[in-house]
Amino acid sequence: MLTLLQTDPYEGVDAISGAAAAGLGVGAMIFGLFVYLFYGYCMYKIFQKAGREDAWAAFVPVYNMIVLLEIVKKPIWWIILFFIPFVNLYASWIVSDRLANAFGKETPVYTILLFFFGFIFIPVLAFSSDKYDGNRIPND
Repeated sequence: MLTLLQTDPYEGVDAISGAAAAGLGVGAMIFGLFVYLFYGYCMYKIFQKAGREDAWAAFVPVYNMIVLLEIVKKPIWWIILFFIPFVNLYASWIVSDRLANAFGKETPVYTILLFFFGFIFIPVLAFSSDKYDGNRIPND
């Protein structure tokens, strides 16, 4: 009697799938690092425009938000608000509005654009010729 050799037609698929997934993961990690460094550099430029000596803080998570709160003249304890769901939206709105005002963008439209499209308008603030003026920010 003849016996047929049975082979699995999907034998090497797991290895190929794993390699593809690893390649995508590494690519996503490199892209994420690039985005983080670009955003950090934009915040670095904004911190420099605001006259901060510790502009390097733009690359340090959480501390960069503390420095940003100081730039927009909000108390440091507001950092807690960024960790509370839905309250963080309010805090982000206020920070966006005060940052826009500090750079002379006093229209509500720019605040809306900065809030919803910060990935575009943070670099615009960083690389534009707009000057920071802390006196434009209202004292609370």
